[in-house]
Amino acid sequence: MGAAIKNKPDTFFEHIASGVDVLGQELSEEGVQKCAQLLCELERWNARMNLTAIRDSSEMVSGHLLDSLSVRPLICGNLLIDIGTGAGFPGLPLAIAEPGLTVELLDSNARKIGFVQHVIGELGISNAYAVRSRAETYAPGKRFDTVIARALASVPRQIEIAGHLLAKKGVMLAQKGRYPADELEDIPDAWDYEVTELVVPGLDARHVVAIRHGGSQG
Repeated sequence: MGAAIKNKPDTFFEHIASGVDVLGQELSEEGVQKCAQLLCELERWNARMNLTAIRDSSEMVSGHLLDSLSVRPLICGNLLIDIGTGAGFPGLPLAIAEPGLTVELLDSNARKIGFVQHVIGELGISNAYAVRSRAETYAPGKRFDTVIARALASVPRQIEIAGHLLAKKGVMLAQKGRYPADELEDIPDAWDYEVTELVVPGLDARHVVAIRHGGSQG
């Protein structure tokens, strides 16, 4: 177990392991260790710069780690981009949990992308890449099987700024708190959607909107 984890011996590790079990998922011991080290690094960096508003250890596990992993069953394909990733959520936990997945983490904030790059190197997350850019102007020359964002913008706005990044048969995932009824009314007819309610230990209502290229929602 890395030095960063030893600084907080069992707090993160045990909470993550039990939370993943409640989610009904499997995560290797190495994966749990890396997730714990990710939160330790976040806590350390947060002490000198404001990366996220969540500071309490248990809230970090629920609000960052488990919330990120809750969408794991909805991932499509092998190429994922996390737009507006901030401090790396949900992209970093998903990259740790799914080593066969290639994850790009996109954000325009240099300080936050700097943290993401640091963690990728520190934890040896070889399937994750950090990119500093705005989603609406990002032109990587490829499209992604899964485009994901957590509390970034309204669903219609997310489609507007990142729809060009989605592969024809891919899925765009918008993580939300309460059921976003008003946002769903404004989704363009060219897109189909499905809303799934998620149960995340330690959090209240959580939903994810899965959006795909298609016809009007009947």
